[in-house]
Amino acid sequence: MDKIKIRRAEKKDIEGLLRLLGEVLEVHVRIRPDIFIPGTTKYTREELEEIICDENTPVFVAVDTDEYVAGYAFCVLEKQPFTTNMRDIRTLYIDDICVDSKFRKQHIGETLYKHALKFAGKADCYDVTLNVWEGNDAARAFYDKMGMIVKKTQLEYILEE
Repeated sequence: MDKIKIRRAEKKDIEGLLRLLGEVLEVHVRIRPDIFIPGTTKYTREELEEIICDENTPVFVAVDTDEYVAGYAFCVLEKQPFTTNMRDIRTLYIDDICVDSKFRKQHIGETLYKHALKFAGKADCYDVTLNVWEGNDAARAFYDKMGMIVKKTQLEYILEE
């Protein structure tokens, strides 16, 4: 395997990001076909250009020596909304991590995750948060292995038509 490096995403990475966003979407379609639409991606090419340029939405890519995008971590710097009963903290929200199926089991996801943690520390964040869809057992096991703990649980009741 070629040496993998982690860096901020650039416009030249958009095709690779779209490819991996498609992989992630299909995982979610299998878990929740009632919500996710097959054959789509979370972001358009234009939205990705904006996200990549925004300092508050850092995107990290794992690339090999040929600059092939083997994985990504989409992140968002967030500030807690003001309330009188909660501390004023800054959070790095990991919106999405994906590793190309051909590159799995090579610790790329762990490397991306740890890179995001280091970034959060340098950005003076209090914590790092993310969401995992129920049924995405592989992702849940990965984040458990990384030492993440449950912060809160979101419940739903689906209204029948």
